[in-house]
Amino acid sequence: MSEQVLNDKSARSREAGWLAAIPKPLHGWLLPAAIAIVWQAVGQLGLISESLLPTPLAIAIRFVDLVASGVFFEHFNISVYRALLGFLLGAGTGLLLGLFTGLGKIAEKTLDPSLQMLRTIPLLSLIPLFILWFGIGEFSKILMISLGAFFPVYVNTFLGIRNVDLKLFEVARIFQYSRLQLVAKLIIPSALPNILLGVRLSLGIAWLVLVVAEMMGTSAGIGYMIQDARAYMRTDIVFVGIILFAVIGKLSDSGVRLLENRWLRWRDTFKG
Repeated sequence: MSEQVLNDKSARSREAGWLAAIPKPLHGWLLPAAIAIVWQAVGQLGLISESLLPTPLAIAIRFVDLVASGVFFEHFNISVYRALLGFLLGAGTGLLLGLFTGLGKIAEKTLDPSLQMLRTIPLLSLIPLFILWFGIGEFSKILMISLGAFFPVYVNTFLGIRNVDLKLFEVARIFQYSRLQLVAKLIIPSALPNILLGVRLSLGIAWLVLVVAEMMGTSAGIGYMIQDARAYMRTDIVFVGIILFAVIGKLSDSGVRLLENRWLRWRDTFKG
């Protein structure tokens, strides 16, 4: 038994050894890099038509062309503006209402049931109403993105507050915390893991809704670029837009992860 344990430990140490030789920030890119290599090889061998699945190299060349012509930044800037503004509006409102309903029983009984009912309505089913009420301008797109970003932050903020350990309130009562101190020093720090989880989910949904919003009627944006490329069978440009969404989503998620690592150092959690 002891020899088996030693063999398992040595195998794990060898596995960790080759992984340790690679910088930690690059660990998450190992699988995408492997997929890209296989993808390029399949394309080079001609196993799949390039019009259906262009190679990573062809996609990269098209991306460089779009950047050089300035078309990329024209679409990219407006998409980032819509996504960030909609996210800030929706997540900010979700945080405030989550705190409001989480801290007050009356607000929970009167406001939360209606919000939970609205949360079950598919967002895409509201597109006709948004177009009828607000047209197809910037306001309707940003409002749709904010609505999608609202509920993850709201729900997770509410749950985070309601999951605060009651023993902590007893400690706060001993220290004679005021209502403001109770919220700032106890409730919000304890609910912060849930709140940041809601922010991560909210960012992902903001980018998802952005694509739908830009496809329903606009003349600029990454979603429009993908839709226009589809109409002209420019598969390489479609992949540029898709990969761009994936990279931006990953970077935004990693940004929130950095905040989690900095603000939640006090947690003693399982690291795997």
